Order: sequence, then C-alpha cells, then structure tokens
Amino acid sequence: MALKTGDEPGRYSKNHSIVKEFILLGFQGHPALLFTAFLAIYLAIILGNGLTLVVTTCDSALRTPMYFFLRNLSGLEMCYTSIFLPKMMADLVTGDLTISLQACATQMFFIFFLGGTECFLLAAMAYDRYLAICLPLRYMMIMNHRVCAGLVAGSFAISLPVQLVQISLIFSLPFCGPNVIDHFFCDIPPVLSLACADLYINKLAVHAENILVVVVPFFLILASYVNIARAILRMPSGTGRSKAFSTCSSHITVVSLFYGSAMLVYLQPKTPDKVVSLLYTIFIPLCNPLIYSLRNREVKAALSRMFGRKPSFEVASEIS
Repeated sequence: MALKTGDEPGRYSKNHSIVKEFILLGFQGHPALLFTAFLAIYLAIILGNGLTLVVTTCDSALRTPMYFFLRNLSGLEMCYTSIFLPKMMADLVTGDLTISLQACATQMFFIFFLGGTECFLLAAMAYDRYLAICLPLRYMMIMNHRVCAGLVAGSFAISLPVQLVQISLIFSLPFCGPNVIDHFFCDIPPVLSLACADLYINKLAVHAENILVVVVPFFLILASYVNIARAILRMPSGTGRSKAFSTCSSHITVVSLFYGSAMLVYLQPKTPDKVVSLLYTIFIPLCNPLIYSLRNREVKAALSRMFGRKPSFEVASEIS
C-alpha cells in the first residue's frame, strides 16, 4: 500500500492507509533453481546439525560439558533456519510474497531471540574452554551438569525479555506505506524504515539490544580467550600447547564466522544487504556441523563408532 497523494513520507496522519501486511521480495528470478538450492541447503542444515545432536547425545564418551553446549547449539541452528527457510521456499513455489504484520512480528521475534541466545551460548562455550585449560584440576567440579544447564537456560532467559521489549516497540509503530521489504525475512532495519513515526526510541532500543546481546557476549568471549592464550603460552610443552589450542580451534572458527558475518551485515550504515545476510543466516548453520566434525577428532571417533568403525584414539571422559 502506498502513501496517498499529498502526504509527507515519514509522517503519520489520518489520511494514511494502514498497512496490514508486508511484501517480502526475497530473491527474484529462476524460482525452480532457487527452490532446489534452498531445499538442498535446508536439508543439509537439518541433517548435519541433527546428526551432531544425535551423536553427542547417544555416544557416552561425548557426555562432557563442551558437547552439552554443542548439542544445544545444533538444536538452536535447526530451529533458527526453520523460522524463515520454509517460508522462503513456499514463496518461490506459490509466488505469494505477502506476510501479515502478526506473522512478521513472530518471525522477527524468534529470529532475534534465537540469534541473541546463540551469542550467549557461544560465550558459555568460551567460558567452558577457559575452565578446561586454565583451571583443569577444578574443571569437572565447577562445570558440572547443573552449571551447564544453568548457563544454557540463562542464555535463553536473557535474550527473551530483551527481544520481547524490542519487537513490541517496533510493532506498536504505525505502518502506513509503502509495505515492500527488500529482504527474505523480517529484519529490523528494513521494517523500521517503513514506519511512519519518530524512530528515536526504537533506534535507542536497537543500540541497547546490540550492546547487551551482541557486544557483551563478544567481550566475554574475548576475555576468555585472552586468558586461554596466556595459559597456553606458559605451557612448557609444545605438545601440550598444540593439544590445548586444538580443543579451542572449532569454537574460535565458529565465533569468527558468526561475529564476522554479523558485523559485516549490521555495522554498515545502510540497510543490510540480503545477499550478505545469507552468510550468518544460512552459511554458518550449514558450516557448523562440518567445523565440529572435520576439525574435532572426538566427534569423528564417535561417528566412526556409530557407523561401525573402530577409532584409533581415545576420547574425553563423561560429565560428572
């Protein structure tokens, strides 16, 4: 719906038509090819993360804190991509690009709720590595099952109210046209750009949310790895240093990809580019199972046992 003649864009008045749905442009052209590509990617994400979840749950050697967090990360990635990828594929098949305000608000909430939870979960995984390397003798006593469950629950609990407040503020705004979103999901910047009201409070809320949900976990991760690096450099044995670093390499790779792609999208002054947004919304959930299986000999050993081959090396002990 467009503005009526004589209206000023960005101002709300009684002469405006109230928007009741948005149009998500998504990706245009070659719908059959795009549908096939996105279907293959979605199945790979579900199968890869699902296999990681099953292996780390069923293999007794992987019942350690690190793999407890990895199970939750895999489940999170499966849920995250299921919020928008099926809708994208359905739009390509039906050609119906509309999404109601309520559906848009729901989609936006779950995307940012789970994304914020992932930030804190990655911080919890960094803390786990800090304890394992810097305080190895106290590791199992500190990082017991109750603490692990508390860190995961806390990750969800912190993100939930933040996103509830933010989404409520956004969808309390009047939307009076245009209603076209040049994106494949209801992202905050393009939706806010369609509101015909003063956005000062909303922009403050976005900045506050970024600091609490993105910046704070990032600095917690950074602090953990600064202490880990100091501990590794103090190790007298080269073998010990190599082993300690190898336990962190997968997590460092995932954090680098996650935060690097998110900053590439959201730290630019203009509206996020939908092609670049594919990096953190699809590419990372697709890569995570590969990173944790190809670069982690314990997961490879568990996969070997699952498929009937005996590994030639030992794996970690069970969580107490």
